[in-house]
Amino acid sequence: MSRQVSRSHRGRCGEVKMRAVVQRVSRARVVVRRAEHSSIDHGLLVYLGVAASDGEKDAHYLADKISTLRVFPDESSAMNRDVQQSGGGVLVVSAFTVQADARRGRRPSLSPAAPPDAAFILYQVFCDRLAECGVHVARGAFGEEMAIDSVNDGPVCVLLDSGRLF
Repeated sequence: MSRQVSRSHRGRCGEVKMRAVVQRVSRARVVVRRAEHSSIDHGLLVYLGVAASDGEKDAHYLADKISTLRVFPDESSAMNRDVQQSGGGVLVVSAFTVQADARRGRRPSLSPAAPPDAAFILYQVFCDRLAECGVHVARGAFGEEMAIDSVNDGPVCVLLDSGRLF
């Protein structure tokens, strides 16, 4: 099956790449069926969108980048610390809608997103790599309807993609 993808959503090799919306939070939690599934006190809330063309290299790149992303304040209030240095954790939520393309019409196209089976594997690879980097990782409930409760700190929001477009 061939997919038409605009150049602005393509990585270096021409394909859509893994994306993350990263928010610095003072707390975040995932609720599934009215029960808390996972939570962090402070750190990063990551909405991860896996593209159909992604592989382990993409998951490793983003996990490494996020584990060392300096968005936490030091003693002079400059953003010079990463999540580990701040004593925080990372809550990772799989969100295929991060791959949405809403440039045409009013209904976002989700065709760049990976199928659930492939996305689940790379979601796990991403989370495992974060943990290998020494980061405390909490996970959303993949494939479930989730309510995300968070308090953005700053606000600090960063968009990342493994094709290094932004």
